[in-house]
Amino acid sequence: MKNPLLALNIILLILVGVLFYLHFSSSKKTENKPAANTNANIAGPFKIAYFEMDSIENNYEYLKDVRNELKGKEQGLTTQLNQMKNKYMNKVNKFQQEAQTMTQERQGTIQQDLLQEQKMIQNKEQAMGHDLQDASFKKMQEVNKTIEDFLKEFNKDKTYSYILAYQPGTIYYKDQQFDITGAVLQGLNNGYRKKK
Repeated sequence: MKNPLLALNIILLILVGVLFYLHFSSSKKTENKPAANTNANIAGPFKIAYFEMDSIENNYEYLKDVRNELKGKEQGLTTQLNQMKNKYMNKVNKFQQEAQTMTQERQGTIQQDLLQEQKMIQNKEQAMGHDLQDASFKKMQEVNKTIEDFLKEFNKDKTYSYILAYQPGTIYYKDQQFDITGAVLQGLNNGYRKKK
């Protein structure tokens, strides 16, 4: 009785071994197959071009107009805020001059009003700063989108694999034969003039 049980255990052990072998050998076959990548088989040279970002920042007319618009908005908000602060300071000065002739109750009421006005000015200053920051962010996003859209059109023939914006400290070596700053700047400004 012991021999048939031993024979059955050996058969079971062999079957488990075969199953393990089949399982792991089939997963190795699928793992070794390379993933299909349509872009990996592109033949031809791999080219990278760059443009000088400081030249774009200094000479792109749209960016100059955006900066002037934001500067004008900032000056307008600053003027408005300064008027509010001057008005508040006039009230504070008037209160200080007349405080000795006022009753304690009247002094308390005016001080309370002045504190509320000061808080209102602080809140307005924060809100204006936040609005200016949002407007600046949105405008710069629009500028970046314009540059990106232009570069897509500029490179529609797929001459370059990458077009980078060069800024000192970000790229340590550049070959000037791949500098396309002049063409990019001319194209951006021509496109902007057409939209005006």
